[in-house]
Amino acid sequence: MSAFFHAIEVFFDHLAAVHFGALGIAIALHVLKIVARAFAWRNVLRAAFPDARVKHRVVFGAYFAGVGLNSIAPARTGDALKVYLAKRGIEGSNYATLASSLLVETLFDILVASTLLIWALQLGVLPSLDVLPSIPDVDWAWAARNPRLAILVGTALFFIVIIGAFATAGRIAQFRRRLANGFAILGNRRRYLTEVVSWQALSWGFRFAAVWWFLKAFDIPATLHNTALVLVVQSLSTLLPISPGGAGTQQGLTAYVLRGKAGSTTALLSFSVGMNIATIVTNVVIGALALLLTLRTLRWRRHMRAAESASSAET
Repeated sequence: MSAFFHAIEVFFDHLAAVHFGALGIAIALHVLKIVARAFAWRNVLRAAFPDARVKHRVVFGAYFAGVGLNSIAPARTGDALKVYLAKRGIEGSNYATLASSLLVETLFDILVASTLLIWALQLGVLPSLDVLPSIPDVDWAWAARNPRLAILVGTALFFIVIIGAFATAGRIAQFRRRLANGFAILGNRRRYLTEVVSWQALSWGFRFAAVWWFLKAFDIPATLHNTALVLVVQSLSTLLPISPGGAGTQQGLTAYVLRGKAGSTTALLSFSVGMNIATIVTNVVIGALALLLTLRTLRWRRHMRAAESASSAET
């Protein structure tokens, strides 16, 4: 944490050198990326609930609110908010189908991120296992520093999952049909490509362009190579969602993979933290606005508990 706050201090020291015009373009492209992803999720939900009216404002409100919460809360808490708000606004929906629809929404992302990762591995620009422990900001670097403990924890979690699966096998069988409904759009390849992949490809285009302009805003060479490296770092930072938005991991890995690409290490720190702050603030603002328009309050947990209590009282 001390390293992260030091990087924030470096960013504010270099604030005068930021090109705010380029920064504004980058933020606008970042918002367009989120909009495109919301369109893709809406089309997944339309296929999952063919008899329901899936409104734009419901899906966009849920998606924006979830993105905002994911930026400041660990463990993908925002995904739970997306599912809750979508269920609240889509008549006849259920949590199982909504949750599986979020998985469908990530399939194209996995393909693109894997392709970028393979490219980066072939170039040898990522830190090796013996270098990784020396990058303290990386959330999951502890596994490289403590391999035996990591194996022990991983094995324990594996057996907990297996035991849990056997214990709830009956319940899982009951929800199998609902889970499958979330994957309904995959049954129509043409519809999946035109209504989901097309929007997700567009979102990746906006994402690429946004990183390009973030690089320009902080005077880091804006090249295809550097932009792709930053996209690889962003994907890796969310592998284990320990910190909100993978903030520390992004900072550490960005400084490593772009070493030698800028005039100084402080310039890289300013870029990595500045981009992170700009995207977090943007996500939180649009997420808070979406939550206020949807629930008329920012206290979504209290609203959720009240709704569950009312539902229990009715039954």
